[in-house]
Amino acid sequence: MKTKSLFGKKYLDIETRELELSPGPCDVIVKVLACGVCGTDLNFLRDYDEDCMPLGHEIAGEVVLCGSEVKNISPGMTVTVEDCSMCGNCLDCKSGRPEFCRNMHTLNGFPGMGQYVMVDAGNLNVYTGLDPVHACLTEPLAVALAAVSKADIPLDGSVMIFGAGPIGLLTAALARKRGAGFVGISARSDESPMNQARLALAGKLGCDLIVVTKKQDLVGEVRKKFPKGVDRVIVTSPPASAVDAFKIIRFGGAISLLGLSFKDDHVIPLDVNAAIFNKTSINTVFAEPAIGFAAATNLIRSGAIDASLFQTHTFGFDDAQKILSANLSGSLPVIKSVFTPFA
Repeated sequence: MKTKSLFGKKYLDIETRELELSPGPCDVIVKVLACGVCGTDLNFLRDYDEDCMPLGHEIAGEVVLCGSEVKNISPGMTVTVEDCSMCGNCLDCKSGRPEFCRNMHTLNGFPGMGQYVMVDAGNLNVYTGLDPVHACLTEPLAVALAAVSKADIPLDGSVMIFGAGPIGLLTAALARKRGAGFVGISARSDESPMNQARLALAGKLGCDLIVVTKKQDLVGEVRKKFPKGVDRVIVTSPPASAVDAFKIIRFGGAISLLGLSFKDDHVIPLDVNAAIFNKTSINTVFAEPAIGFAAATNLIRSGAIDASLFQTHTFGFDDAQKILSANLSGSLPVIKSVFTPFA
């Protein structure tokens, strides 16, 4: 069995490749019904200059074939696909620390932006009653869940979220539902149709403060409202922006870092003395292996998170170059775009 799939690297160099699927006894072949575009995919297409990388890992699909040893999964089931799943057998998994598993089941090099993927059955989460375009929001929502959980925002506390991309917006929505009394968000610019759409959604989600750092002094705007600083900062934007997090965090507050960069700007200056004297906690968030898929799916199904607000554009193979280019340039009012190969 073969699949047509998308790979890409710097300068929007996108290739369509044909791959062979040869499932083993524990493998499942999934027909991709929807795959969201992640910031990691866009980083590859903007900055990664080695061999083309597989594009897409936010997958919802339908099982079409199961290996001989697969139990509890059968053809016809609709599933979300974890791009990295705990193995369940290593020392950390067996010791109740699955978040530290380094022997994970992966997508085996198959891009989610393709017709089919082949994965271990353990990567699958069965769902019903959702549009696949909405269901594929499960993976980024699980990332946002990990960020909010790690931040441990005090009840009625204050949190400032850096970055108004999909992860930042999902984090803002979840922070409110977890009991934050104040939720602020920042974005670098409001000049493109994409940025304008995302900031409009931030307002719709009830963000109490929206700061455009190209036009406003983030530190000054936050300090006007919180002279002693905010309880928590969650950085979903590139690492360089984290410098300001240390300028607005209160004594004893916590900063969570999850924004990545594949350029040379991921190293920032840090005054360790100041962080120690301010008793600042620094957390990192890397949502591998996948942990929160079940909770994320339930939030979408219940309507607690309205996926239709986030999944704004769909595209197939023929429009991939145009839509992915628009994601990078901001020329369309994209919150999140979704690849639908069979639509």
